[in-house]
Amino acid sequence: MLHPQIANPSATRHILKKFKLRAVKGLGQNFLIDAQIVRQIVAAAEIESGEEVLEIGAGIGTLTQGLLEAGAQVTAVELDKKLPAVLNETLAGYENFRLIEGDILKINLAELMPRRFKVVANLPYYITTQILLTLLEKNLPVTKIVTMVQREVAERMTAAPGSKIYGALSVAVQFRSEPRIAFDVPPESFLPPPEVTSAVVICDVRKPPFEVRDEDFFIKIVRAAFAQRRKTLLNSLTGAGFAKEKILSALAGAEIDGARRAETLSLEEFAKLAEALK
Repeated sequence: MLHPQIANPSATRHILKKFKLRAVKGLGQNFLIDAQIVRQIVAAAEIESGEEVLEIGAGIGTLTQGLLEAGAQVTAVELDKKLPAVLNETLAGYENFRLIEGDILKINLAELMPRRFKVVANLPYYITTQILLTLLEKNLPVTKIVTMVQREVAERMTAAPGSKIYGALSVAVQFRSEPRIAFDVPPESFLPPPEVTSAVVICDVRKPPFEVRDEDFFIKIVRAAFAQRRKTLLNSLTGAGFAKEKILSALAGAEIDGARRAETLSLEEFAKLAEALK
């Protein structure tokens, strides 16, 4: 290593004190202090030397250092304007590191990462869903997404039809990838410790299993169907502004009972319904 390992409590406290930093709650910052968790995340990403990796929210460089040591070519996007000065010191000398200052939701990712790449990130809890959907819906050349999220979000990402937590996020993630929970991360692995348990989710990105001509419309239908979970499909879609006659025709064409609720529909059934409504 070019520098001492960042992923431990004493090194993290030293860096925070030196740069007069505090975790910004509004940015969902919790600094990882467990070296074993860093090794597990890097292992889950199956990094090969020279491979392109996008990290979202590099913080003080804890996970970044693990990725760099594994040989990844890391592009880190950091929103907090205080942190680039920190990263330029904690990761000085790593030639396989590139830092981009800015908002991941406003950056042109296709231009930033034009070649095949993986995403490895400890995502800010408050904006996890938006970032995941941005990565999956923009047809980027991403092959794998390894993210640390709230355990509750991880369960929603991997939920099966019929489950009480199966929802629009489940469908959107599973339409574009095969997600699985790799392992849990306890609160004491962070400084300061969050109030919830986290989990690392591996999403192997692939082509959608069913052909959908208009993916934006497909996602619109999914969100409309889940907008009011207690309502039937017919009522939910009517409430979203579709004409009742058109909905009834589409449901019949897709062979779906309008009295069913959204949480009972499989990905294929959502695809059929979207095609029929389109």
